[in-house]
Amino acid sequence: MQTLRSTPSLRDQQVASNSLSRFTAALPDSHTHQVQLRLQASEETIAVPRKALELLRVILAGMAQGQDISLVVTEEQVSTQQAADLLHVSRPHLVKLLETNVLPFVKVGSHRRVRMTDVLAYQDQQAAHRQHHLQLLAQQAQDLQLGYD
Repeated sequence: MQTLRSTPSLRDQQVASNSLSRFTAALPDSHTHQVQLRLQASEETIAVPRKALELLRVILAGMAQGQDISLVVTEEQVSTQQAADLLHVSRPHLVKLLETNVLPFVKVGSHRRVRMTDVLAYQDQQAAHRQHHLQLLAQQAQDLQLGYD
């Protein structure tokens, strides 16, 4: 799995925070599909897809807040431990999800592999499920006048 993980240092947080608003303001309008960047060190100009710069803006925002940053190629397959780490669950729990067909997987030799797209889809599904149940609980609290306004 091609993955890059990083926890920003305090210095990284400061640099990201200082550059985020300037970087966002410098991004050209959304009609542009590529942007020319001039690298100061080599004075070379390169073309970069606008979407790559949008990803960089999200990375800077996360770093400015001190969040861990992970970049993952979504078409790849991951191990059960990597999938469990991404979902913040134990490996045995993930294996149970695989064996009950909640998440599809393939076997490579004796090892289970899970497609990253399936892991991310499951993560989105679980987030939507949690949000729905939180809304139901909030509505019940209001209906019962439990003092949650």
